[in-house]
Amino acid sequence: MDRLIARTVEKHRPLSVHFDLTYRCNERCVHCYLDHDDHGELTTAECLKVLHDLARSGALFLTFSGGEIFLRPDLYEILAAARGLHFDISLKTNALLVTPERAARLREFDVRRVQISVYSDIPAVHDAITKVPGSLLRTLAAIPILLEHGLQVKLACPLMQENLMAYRGVMALAEKLGIPYILDLTITPMMNGSGGPLAHRASVSSLLPVLQDPLMHACKPQPGAPAASAVNASPPAFGGAVSSGIENLAYEDLPCSAGHNSCYISPYGDVFPCVQLPQAAGNLRREKFDEIWYHAPQLERLRAIRESQLPICSRCEIRNYCERCPGLALMEGGDMLGAYERACALAEEKARLAGVAVPISALHSGREIASFQPAPQAEFASLAADSSSD
Repeated sequence: MDRLIARTVEKHRPLSVHFDLTYRCNERCVHCYLDHDDHGELTTAECLKVLHDLARSGALFLTFSGGEIFLRPDLYEILAAARGLHFDISLKTNALLVTPERAARLREFDVRRVQISVYSDIPAVHDAITKVPGSLLRTLAAIPILLEHGLQVKLACPLMQENLMAYRGVMALAEKLGIPYILDLTITPMMNGSGGPLAHRASVSSLLPVLQDPLMHACKPQPGAPAASAVNASPPAFGGAVSSGIENLAYEDLPCSAGHNSCYISPYGDVFPCVQLPQAAGNLRREKFDEIWYHAPQLERLRAIRESQLPICSRCEIRNYCERCPGLALMEGGDMLGAYERACALAEEKARLAGVAVPISALHSGREIASFQPAPQAEFASLAADSSSD
């Protein structure tokens, strides 16, 4: 796996693709970044054409998501085609529509893993986020069905104001079921740029009990540490809703894998570097995947970015504690090459908890320096006042 990742990064081959089949959903999660209306989803034939394009390009890992994937009546036809093309298939779902019959079909198409969103082990908390009464019980009822049919299951829990202290319950639930889990501190703006979901984001100060929890191992210093092997590394407690959790030395000095060996496809055929970097590089209704992947100016610009050349972040002394995302830097800070407040504040808290004496990000350090530098007019006024007093 290490050699495969290194090779695909070096050659810019598309190893992993996240493909949302629909934005329609049977839940209305308060923090969701998607518009749930159907603005003209790819037809079955168009989806199958996309799969053939991806197979020809050499893509291997394919994640189908939404919205809620089970709202696509052609889901099994799409899965059958993906299996026939030898993709490694994963799904993301809220599992409300899972039945023994549907689980059997997923197993028939060799779906490897199903990731399920669970916001709390307390029904009132989970259901208040999904806005569907009884949704937690229905979701939890689906997990043993999937496991009985030989499918891997993983829980994903985005943490926000409404469920912040429920994380231990989710961890305990996953451990009781004997399945992996991932906690996600990331709440993002909507893909159209609206900041509505950010109202549910937990403040950095409120995250301190989570960051301090010894079970999390979130604050280990990592200066100079080699990236973990994709095969041997333990699953991280923290991660992103769209991240693979795979680390590799091939990603060294790159902002992330987006556009290098991974990408995102919307239900309308738009190709993005990542779901958190909503700058479309092209559309599969008008162009072939390879034409977009290898020649789109947006992807070429992204591939040229190196962490060591970022104007602010490259000189940050606590950079090893930062989980800066270029997409969020663009959406929240207005500059894909820039720093942004949330990442810097979190990095400072992680560094402080890890024992760094004076943890200050380059962004905040620059602001402090600027605040101590009087404007030229103020300097002249001060000098004039001193001269007149003499």
